[in-house]
Amino acid sequence: MAEPVSPTIRTSAKAVVVHDGQVLFQRANWEGQDCYFLPGGGQNPGEPLDQTARRVVHEETGLTVTVNKLLWLREYIGANHDHADTEAGAHRIEAIFHCTPEGDPAGRLGGHAEDDVQTGLEWVELEKVPGLNLLPHALRQPIAALATGQLSSGYLGDVA
Repeated sequence: MAEPVSPTIRTSAKAVVVHDGQVLFQRANWEGQDCYFLPGGGQNPGEPLDQTARRVVHEETGLTVTVNKLLWLREYIGANHDHADTEAGAHRIEAIFHCTPEGDPAGRLGGHAEDDVQTGLEWVELEKVPGLNLLPHALRQPIAALATGQLSSGYLGDVA
């Protein structure tokens, strides 16, 4: 009989970097599919989440951003989703922040600590976000709504 998996909780920060009606995504190849992710990553001990967002955006994209406000809090509890067999012990809590680049970001993309699955960076018009294979899918509509100036915020729940 298999040993029960001890869950670990990982806190992280993600960034919705918006400039001129576009949002910045990481292009990636994850589990054989081309997809998009928000820039972001794990919080270091003693590091406030807004500083995590700022640090990781710079590492992954090369941009320096201003963190404007917390948009959403998302959880992912692996045992409740498609990969429960391999991710039963995963519990992630993500703070997702609205950010803007400092200065003109044109021609300045290129981080020094990209994710392993990252294949590039791309600015996408906010209106086109619902049609993207953005992971998690639950973020597509809230991000697209930013095109109308709706800076809604709140708890998204345990979503994949």
